[in-house]
Amino acid sequence: MIAVAERTFGLLALLTILVAVVTTVALVRRQVPDWLRDDVALPLATAIAATATGGSLLLSEVAGYLPCTLCWYQRIAMYPLVIVLGVAVARGDREVWRTVLPLTTIGSAIALWHIAIENNPAWGGPCEDAAPCTIIWVEEFGFLTLPTMALVAFVAISVLSLAARRP
Repeated sequence: MIAVAERTFGLLALLTILVAVVTTVALVRRQVPDWLRDDVALPLATAIAATATGGSLLLSEVAGYLPCTLCWYQRIAMYPLVIVLGVAVARGDREVWRTVLPLTTIGSAIALWHIAIENNPAWGGPCEDAAPCTIIWVEEFGFLTLPTMALVAFVAISVLSLAARRP
């Protein structure tokens, strides 16, 4: 079951990369379609945050993967996004990006740091011996580790929240 979940998270991360790239192109061209801005961007950002949150809980609480210190910091940035974005969807708040971007920027920076430590174990990091930052619990398609998936989620949530802004 866990292997299926890991593969599913990997596939969802690939799809999320595609969403982030397409949305970024639309933002740069200043051609965000009405359907994306009005109906899809914030619910999709909420779904991404909820999936990342649920996935982290599944892998730690069910699979028994020990989250390291940097994983916890990424969770601290991700978990509130489910509530913040969910409330924004319910209220139709298109200016939620002002709340979202600080969390996603901090989360992205931590994820990048974690990716660097994964790829350069000699750098050490702030983690304890019981849950080192260098353990790669999941690696899908040769590059999607948990911190990489977190980075993908943070970036996608950022661009989707920007796409939802009023024109």
